[in-house]
Amino acid sequence: MATTNDLKNGMVLVIDGQLWQVVEFQHVKPGKGPAFVRTKIRNVLSGKNIDRTFNAGVKVETATVDRRDMTYLYRDGADYVFMDKNTYEQVNIPESVVADAANYMVENQDAIVAFHDDQVLAVELPATVVLEITHTEPGLQGDRSSAGTKPATVETGYEVQVPLFLEEGTRIKVDTRSGEYTGRAND
Repeated sequence: MATTNDLKNGMVLVIDGQLWQVVEFQHVKPGKGPAFVRTKIRNVLSGKNIDRTFNAGVKVETATVDRRDMTYLYRDGADYVFMDKNTYEQVNIPESVVADAANYMVENQDAIVAFHDDQVLAVELPATVVLEITHTEPGLQGDRSSAGTKPATVETGYEVQVPLFLEEGTRIKVDTRSGEYTGRAND
């Protein structure tokens, strides 16, 4: 058990027998009346987002979440195969659970997989990943109608807006939270 004052992003709560992950929260102390906590929570199984307001200091039930260091190995049909770094056990994770993380995953990439009672809740990637540009149009010198960026497809098939001077084969850093280009990789 925890109180609403202890909420953090990523925390998993048990509400009405279902698992909900805190996406964002905000403590509000109005001039009149008691303080409250405004949250946006996501149903772990269905992926549905809702807004929920709690009174400050109210007890909420938290779920025990086991986070394991794993390595993404390969895609097997609609599933993604991950290997536990400690036990070498392989786990198939459905595409619906991997969700947007698939846009940034390449083989042999490290990830953290969250489990609750041997059920996979989510796949968490590092804040930035290094991906190679596989296709992009040549940038035209002096073309500033697109604010100096152009679309580029990376090795996972995801499309990122990159500066005009980048070419195919360049390795770039991509922010996994926003999907934006953050710089060239220094490797």
